[in-house]
Amino acid sequence: MSSSKTSSGQRHQLRVGDSPWVKGLLIGITLFLTAILLVVPLIAIFQQAFVEGAAHYFNSLIEADTLHAIGLTLVVAALTVPINLVFGVMLAWAVTRFEFPGRKILMTLMDIPFAVSPVVAGLLYLLLYGNNGWIGSWLYDQDIQLMFAWPGIVMVTVFVTCPFVARELIPLMQQQGREDEEAAVILGASGWQLFRRVTLPNIKWALIYGVILTNARAVGEFGAVSVVSGNIRGETNTLPLHVQLQYEDYQAAAAFASASLLAMIALLTLLLKAFIEWRQERSLKIEAEKERQVTQ
Repeated sequence: MSSSKTSSGQRHQLRVGDSPWVKGLLIGITLFLTAILLVVPLIAIFQQAFVEGAAHYFNSLIEADTLHAIGLTLVVAALTVPINLVFGVMLAWAVTRFEFPGRKILMTLMDIPFAVSPVVAGLLYLLLYGNNGWIGSWLYDQDIQLMFAWPGIVMVTVFVTCPFVARELIPLMQQQGREDEEAAVILGASGWQLFRRVTLPNIKWALIYGVILTNARAVGEFGAVSVVSGNIRGETNTLPLHVQLQYEDYQAAAAFASASLLAMIALLTLLLKAFIEWRQERSLKIEAEKERQVTQ
């Protein structure tokens, strides 16, 4: 009977997969697609960026329009990240710690930026806040311009990046529950003490990861920004838009030089992601070891 079960288990394992040729085929296809879709394009960006030499590469990056595009991109990211950091924490806290009518609807609405094309989002903001828009016409009378200026760029960037922090925090906060926070309240902790000493240490790695994703998307956003910025060279061009303008002006090497900065940001994001995942795993192992020692 036992040998029959063993034989059946072996046949089931063989039927599921793990034969050498299937394993090799799957790994080979995966590596091939990774190479042609990810690795080769990244290598090509840097190869084309330096095709006219290192001097031309660095000269391209210190041109006035390029420096302005870099500066505007950094300003947009510097404003977008704190806004979505605060908004994401508030949203995650609200939907995981309170029960209220419309809670599930709010969680669904949070994913709208993922479902809506960034170009459509840009057109929507243009409809609302443009000089002839529903709200923009009144703002225009007050001499306030949002569209075709940096405030509009910040607004649409906040829109397309707003789910990242909340989406990283909500599953973690739901998993952790409220026990630690309720115990802190019983011991007399204020709201700020509760967040700073109990909640924040538990969510810090997910929070940092959400911030990194928000920053990466803010720096690289193209579609929505292209609609509301007006593509004014040296004024409302972020770095992704500047890459497009350079390429359209037949400045291919300069365009790839600017694109290499975006590629480096993407690679840095991946490295930070790997580091955060390693720290999270390490923290979980340490906590599990402490619990094991306590139970013994």
